[in-house]
Amino acid sequence: MSTVLAFDFGAARIGVAVGTTELGIPHPVETIAAIDNDTRFARIEKLIAEWQPAHLVVGLPLTEDGEEQDASRLARKFANRLTGRFALPVALVDERYSSAAASEALNEAGLRGRRQKPALDQVAAMQILDAWLATQQ
Repeated sequence: MSTVLAFDFGAARIGVAVGTTELGIPHPVETIAAIDNDTRFARIEKLIAEWQPAHLVVGLPLTEDGEEQDASRLARKFANRLTGRFALPVALVDERYSSAAASEALNEAGLRGRRQKPALDQVAAMQILDAWLATQQ
């Protein structure tokens, strides 16, 4: 059994989720709202120390046609920085519909509109991790 941390990377916020390869069930962890990289990576370092993951997963935002975009380049850069700083394997996962699925899940839970904002990135990270975990079984 290995622990996996997943990230829904964004310029303003990074959603974080955790799961294990054994159970295959992702859970929300937090949203990192810091904009500067030093603060972001200091928080990620603490999360890695706390959860001791064997793998990291980063959502790769693609267009509906599956093409890369500016956000894709930033997500790849973030994934490369994770690899360089923490020496853990990092997988990129297509996240085309993760935010929409996260919003739908929060709607079903009774959170609508602006009330979703604090949890949306974490739930999107859960969607990303769920997709990765499904490929591991």
